Amino acid sequence: IQADFTKAFETVDVLISPTTPTVAFRIGERMSDPMSMYLADLCTIPSNMAGNASASFPCGLSDGLPVGLQVMAPPMADERLYRVGGVLERALESAWGHTLLNELPTIDPQAVTA
Repeated sequence: IQADFTKAFETVDVLISPTTPTVAFRIGERMSDPMSMYLADLCTIPSNMAGNASASFPCGLSDGLPVGLQVMAPPMADERLYRVGGVLERALESAWGHTLLNELPTIDPQAVTA
């Protein structure tokens, strides 16, 4: 895995992918299904195993739930993540005319169960 990433980073500065293979799930929704919760991390596992620098940035909503964009860079190249994240945030805010936080629903703390 590490060798594959090293080879890819010879020709590109960063790699991008979805952060998760599905849209986000609601708080507490999958508590009784640990396998489903584990599989939600599927897209982040290769970068973690290779020791890359990685970050997830919010890039939209689906049914009111956040969608993440994962950016991966070589080990110790965190500054690339910050630059890409900053450009992404400015581009999305410009396209939407506001921050993503403006679209998030208000959560009733009483409705959240652990």
